[in-house]
Amino acid sequence: NIGSSANYFNTVFAKASTALYADLAEIYSADENYTAGTVVIFGGEAEITTTTQFADVRVAGAISADPAYLMNSGQDGLPVALRGRIPVNVVGPVLKGDLLVTAGAQPGYAVSVGQSTEYPLAVFAKSIETNASTGEKIIIAVIL
Repeated sequence: NIGSSANYFNTVFAKASTALYADLAEIYSADENYTAGTVVIFGGEAEITTTTQFADVRVAGAISADPAYLMNSGQDGLPVALRGRIPVNVVGPVLKGDLLVTAGAQPGYAVSVGQSTEYPLAVFAKSIETNASTGEKIIIAVIL
């Protein structure tokens, strides 16, 4: 037993060798209770919300399913993946390595802009899988 949420240790010396999950996330208060993979921006009534703007530069990331490391875990809100591999809601075809931005007309979704460097401040992730279907789907992406 090395503590609990009610009994913190001041200093811990440890060496991590593996992590069960693959992303770094932080808790943010949200306008709604979004599901894992939902693409969110900084804005709205709370700290994060979804957007109807294509390639929104306010993009924060996507809601994490199971973060390996969760910052501000004692706060109320949702875990936003800031770095690492997570499932992301995407609309339209996507190729491995494509850059992802907010989808605009589909709040909570990302869309591929291929390898275009036209949206540098709006790119928040890269796809690590290919899915040629044109509809809504969940893919695995790396949050940048």
